[in-house]
Amino acid sequence: MKNLKIMKKLITCILLCLTATGVWSQDDDMIVRDPKAQEKIKAARIAFITERLELTPAEAEKFWPVYREFASKRTELRQQFEQTRKNPQANIPQEQVERELVELNLKLKQQELDLEKEYSRKMLNVIPAQKLMALKLAEDDFRRLLIQQIQQRQLQQQRREQIQNRNEQRLRQRNN
Repeated sequence: MKNLKIMKKLITCILLCLTATGVWSQDDDMIVRDPKAQEKIKAARIAFITERLELTPAEAEKFWPVYREFASKRTELRQQFEQTRKNPQANIPQEQVERELVELNLKLKQQELDLEKEYSRKMLNVIPAQKLMALKLAEDDFRRLLIQQIQQRQLQQQRREQIQNRNEQRLRQRNN
């Protein structure tokens, strides 16, 4: 019962953090991230995963540096593919570019798997296997929660813009 109350408070706090500022805005095909929002997301992720895994303070103190290092390296691998995809080599036929991207994608997935194996071993020295198994689910749940919040914010923004457009149209009609 006590854990349920804590979890509800934690989720409410996360939702408030995520809705307090603009998280992402589209600029052409690139995602621009607000540094303040990113910090709030990181803090919410830490709180969410810590609660989900039921990390003790001692476990959390040892776990988070290892996890941050793992996440950083994983992100670098994913960015490597995105950079290559967005900036293909010039004077190469499209078919060859796509083949090279497929090969690079597979190579990077293998590197990511190797990275996950390496860091799983390191994390097992810090947390029990049961908590490590729950980590992936917690990450996925947090990602879904974040996506829902972003979609909700975008929908609210669209609604505000529609209302503003209608009001502007009405004002123009009155003035004509």
